[in-house]
Amino acid sequence: MPRSHIELAIGTETAAFDTITGALSIEGFEGFWEDGKILRAYIAGDRWHPDRLDDLRLNLARITNDFALPPPSLTLTPVADQNWNRSWEESIRPIRVTERIVIAPTWHPFRAGTGDIVLTIDPKMSFGTGYHETTRLMLGLLERHLTSGARVLDAGTGTGILAIAALKLGAASALGFDIDEWSYANALENARLNGVSGLFTVRQCDLPSVTESAFDLIAANIQKNVIEEMLPGLVSRLAPAGTLLTSGLLAGDRDAMAATLIRAGLALEDERREGEWIAFAGRLL
Repeated sequence: MPRSHIELAIGTETAAFDTITGALSIEGFEGFWEDGKILRAYIAGDRWHPDRLDDLRLNLARITNDFALPPPSLTLTPVADQNWNRSWEESIRPIRVTERIVIAPTWHPFRAGTGDIVLTIDPKMSFGTGYHETTRLMLGLLERHLTSGARVLDAGTGTGILAIAALKLGAASALGFDIDEWSYANALENARLNGVSGLFTVRQCDLPSVTESAFDLIAANIQKNVIEEMLPGLVSRLAPAGTLLTSGLLAGDRDAMAATLIRAGLALEDERREGEWIAFAGRLL
């Protein structure tokens, strides 16, 4: 018998999806996918109790309030394991994110053209598929600012997509870390799928546990408050004139975040925007 799951369908603006995903991950939800303005989250049936719904509703309302949004709509539906997994996999197809970079899962192979760099990413119901604007923004910046032979640090590596892309673009090595056990396992798997396991070191840890420094490029696609908290540690691990790429940032936070990066000793060299999301490239002075 397949293991049953509960689907929580959350109706709100996509700007709040990343923060909601992080909050629900802590609560035991183990799969997420975006369906327009609906974020679908899944939790094993044996880990769910109806008494949790009221507290969850309050927590999600606090999150959407931080984005100046009304409380989200919530719909609970029991589903069989094979049903939600199949539906989610069918929603992930190859996507071209820059002129050269294409992201494809193993279940939808992509025939590369001349000059194409194909990232084979099986996200296992997490972000990092290329369908999220911040991933595309970071890959675009990475393509423009990575130098051949660079040492790269990927903070909050998730699926490992940014570190893997850096290696395929010419980086000499990449270190990715994430506090999530699932992300650690998934990044290792995706490194193997892309043939970069020997160059990509993955750790389940936080930033203070990263003792290495002098990275030529650091990528942090997380959230504004997390980036602000980690910023001194990230900057201290940059090589002279090293580059920090940041996203997970809303356009409304542009001026405040730009000022924060400048105060940290970075010169803003590039900025990209897609929809309501922005990304920066800053060089250490």
